[in-house]
Amino acid sequence: IVAIVLALAYLAYDVALSRGASLAGGDLRVLAIAWYIGIVLLSGTLITYLVVPRPTGAGGPTARPRRSAWSAALGFFASVPIAYLVMVVATQIVRPLFDA
Repeated sequence: IVAIVLALAYLAYDVALSRGASLAGGDLRVLAIAWYIGIVLLSGTLITYLVVPRPTGAGGPTARPRRSAWSAALGFFASVPIAYLVMVVATQIVRPLFDA
């Protein structure tokens, strides 16, 4: 959801610039993409860290699941293709619809 919302915001920014809008700061699309990637990776890492506990193993029913850096790493590596695929869909499939 984070990637989709940010990609839509980038898409609106890109369409506005391509139609000649004079926005503060000029053309900052590269910076916008960098922020998009950073926020998607950070949010994927944090959300997965908070949601996915480490397996308890053979600790029995009283063993409490704990979070670890592995949960965060799982979220980080899962959010990399999500960030890429959502931006590809936004720029290569949805963006050409606004050129007509």
